[in-house]
Amino acid sequence: MSKIKVLLVDDHAVVRMGFKMLINAETDMEVLGEAESGELGIKAYKELNPDLVIMDITMPGIGGIEAIDRILANDKSARILVLSAHEDSVHPKRVLNAGALGYLTKRSAAEELIKAIRTVHSGKKYLEAAIAQQMAITNLSGENNPVEILSDREFEVFIALAKGRSTNEIADTMCLSPRTVGTHLYNIKQKLNANNSAEIALIAIRCGLMDA
Repeated sequence: MSKIKVLLVDDHAVVRMGFKMLINAETDMEVLGEAESGELGIKAYKELNPDLVIMDITMPGIGGIEAIDRILANDKSARILVLSAHEDSVHPKRVLNAGALGYLTKRSAAEELIKAIRTVHSGKKYLEAAIAQQMAITNLSGENNPVEILSDREFEVFIALAKGRSTNEIADTMCLSPRTVGTHLYNIKQKLNANNSAEIALIAIRCGLMDA
């Protein structure tokens, strides 16, 4: 039986090492390659042609969501499982809309990661139970989340601004020019009717994207 070949994309080497040990301990899967950024993940996908990608979404450079978009633009059959520290309902919805098949938080048990890999590899969707419950409650409440109108890049800039990052810091982390970040900031303020960074942070807290 051929093994499920996995590509790990995460900017933390220790995290990749831990996941690699878990995956390689299984008889039906193995880590084919690793990448520390979205850009390198796209390159590795083209070179290695893995069966499945495990992708973090908060990384320097283009980030995971844009990397998902680009991988799927080149290969619509790509199987992508997101493994993230974000435990809100907004990030999972965004990655699923981008085309990922699964979402787990990094608090998940090792057994759940292995189960998610097998499920996503088979072409089915997999959501961690707590995340699925949050998304269901949000949908049932009928409340519209204001940040849903932001583009993927605007959303990443929004999160960074809410955490108190400066325009130059965001530009360096995301490999953008300060002018481009400034344009995103202007659009974010217009779309969310926010006047400053403090109001942006407050919106993030109200949406459950940050702790107060």
